Amino acid sequence: MMTDPFDKIQNVRRRAFGLADRAGVALVRGFHLLALFAIGATIVWAAVFAFLEMANRGHASVEDILLLFIYLELGAMVGIYFSTNHMPVRFLIYVALTALTRLLIGMVNFEHVDLKDAINSPHMGLVVVTGGILVLSVAVLVLRYASYKYPAEHPTVRGGAAGHADDMA
Repeated sequence: MMTDPFDKIQNVRRRAFGLADRAGVALVRGFHLLALFAIGATIVWAAVFAFLEMANRGHASVEDILLLFIYLELGAMVGIYFSTNHMPVRFLIYVALTALTRLLIGMVNFEHVDLKDAINSPHMGLVVVTGGILVLSVAVLVLRYASYKYPAEHPTVRGGAAGHADDMA
């Protein structure tokens, strides 16, 4: 039984593309894991140095504590992304909320904005930052409601368990 040379060429071509595809997927996954570990290590490194700086000063301000919370939220976000391959959008908003809160406290502390005077004559920086906090808080509320009302299964969670959209939003 003779095989057509064209069939042999097609078979070799198919195997070569399959091998290249598997190699490409392995390289992308390897880079993905390496990048996640680098980002996670950078977060830990920054948090440790921020903590050591606070310890060296002998005290921590509210802004310092909020900075540590930002590092915690970023670390949790990397951990969730590592285990599920889904970016938890809500955590990005939490980071932004914490950063704006930190900025607001800094404005009040360092610019010495008198809150009693700000009520009569609003400081535009305070208005903008608090407006941003309000908008981001509403965004979290909308995401939570949407993920509760319209749950979606995510079968790609590592470890075999399926996650819900609420875990990812």
